[in-house]
Amino acid sequence: MKVFVTGATGFVGSAVVPELLKAGHQVLGLARSDAAAASLTAIGAQPHRGDLEDLESLQAGAAVVDAVIHTAFIHDFANFKAVCDIEARAVEALGSALIGSDRPLIITSGTALLTPGRLATEDSTTVFTVDDFPRILTESVSRSLIERGVNLRTVRLSPSVHGDGDHGFVPNIIATARTKGRSAYVGDGANRWTAVHRLDAAVLYRLALERGSAGAHYHGVDEEGIAFRDIAEAIGKRLNVPAVAVSREEATEHFGWFAHFAQLDCPASSKQTREQLGWQPTHVRLLTELEQSARYFEALVNH
Repeated sequence: MKVFVTGATGFVGSAVVPELLKAGHQVLGLARSDAAAASLTAIGAQPHRGDLEDLESLQAGAAVVDAVIHTAFIHDFANFKAVCDIEARAVEALGSALIGSDRPLIITSGTALLTPGRLATEDSTTVFTVDDFPRILTESVSRSLIERGVNLRTVRLSPSVHGDGDHGFVPNIIATARTKGRSAYVGDGANRWTAVHRLDAAVLYRLALERGSAGAHYHGVDEEGIAFRDIAEAIGKRLNVPAVAVSREEATEHFGWFAHFAQLDCPASSKQTREQLGWQPTHVRLLTELEQSARYFEALVNH
């Protein structure tokens, strides 16, 4: 198949593109710059100039392919609602170009959006409102597109998608711990995150494309629930700073905009995903990577 990939040079998308090419698919990759276009060309993909706010470019890309995989997201969490609004409009634009066809659209969401405090499954729906968690807009738009006949499948990623090139939540925790001289968790730190390696996530997107079904949700979850305290302690050990508890009131001062995410308790299962798609994660797990790999800590120095 020829597949249009948004976020093709981003952290997740740059793993998805070679996974698709290796499997024999052709890739049309969204590129915001000449450098991004050149990097796609260098690995055998075809660049398509545009960005998430250029809705015409998104629709033009979706119009000339057999499938679309949407991995792009503007990682400006200090302006989270605004970037979630941008993504919702982008998903709507991509989906509108596929109405009336059976061409798949695979979009990206998150397991943290679902059922705090209890294990989320692929059948779970969110208990949040848009005001609580703006990114649920993506799943709301997706439901509307499915009702309009779009062959849409959703990959829900873990809060930690880790591996080379990570610029998300874990690097933020590391940077804060280095700056503050302590690696913090909130309360007893028993709140749980899920995690998946970016290369395992890339395989999941390919399998969702090749074997998935319309309307399905697939969970990019290798580890169902890692205590946040364990993450903080692994980071503290590597930075040689203490891992300490902070109160909910102190969390905002310590973490800034990240305080909300540091307190999420969002365990999730990928049992159905594994059974339905035959997905089996094989790469290093998060705590092992933090304990054994220098890359997260070296990259921070040069960031």
